[in-house]
Amino acid sequence: MLTMERARELLATTTTEDHLFLHAKNVSVAMGGLAEHFGADREHWMAIGYLHDYDYEQYPQEHLSHTEGPLLAAGLMEEEVRAILSHGYIHLNDVEPRTELEKSLFTVDELTGIIQAAARMRPLGITDMEVSSFMKKFKDKKFAAKCDREVIKKGCQMLGMEVRDVAAICIEAMKAHAEELQIGPKA
Repeated sequence: MLTMERARELLATTTTEDHLFLHAKNVSVAMGGLAEHFGADREHWMAIGYLHDYDYEQYPQEHLSHTEGPLLAAGLMEEEVRAILSHGYIHLNDVEPRTELEKSLFTVDELTGIIQAAARMRPLGITDMEVSSFMKKFKDKKFAAKCDREVIKKGCQMLGMEVRDVAAICIEAMKAHAEELQIGPKA
């Protein structure tokens, strides 16, 4: 089973850019929150979240096309690789998210981008962020415009949850890691 330690080792073999490591941490932490919500293995979900963009830096135009073989060769289980591939559903491939793990990853990949952007605009960062302020930013399509809100809505629909409820879980999880995620209070 994929661990955080192994996920860090593997991502370090393909990734050098700080912003990609930061994104990996954001997704990982949010996945931990959702794992707790669903009563699943928190560290395992966090590891999957951390490793989800394994081939992105090397192959941004072919993202996820260079993931399956290397990760299977590295010892990941087929269902772990499938979970990673499923976050590209619709835009990059046809691996439809089926499990709570896959649906969560599909959703939080984009969702954490809006949460992080919103937190960076606040004097106290994410530490005092409420879901209502996130929802205002979510509804403003010009804010964090590269984050695909339709993917987030589709993912939440797959999970059988409202956007605000998934966001609340992710925000709370991310608050506990505010400094590491660079969304703590401004100095």
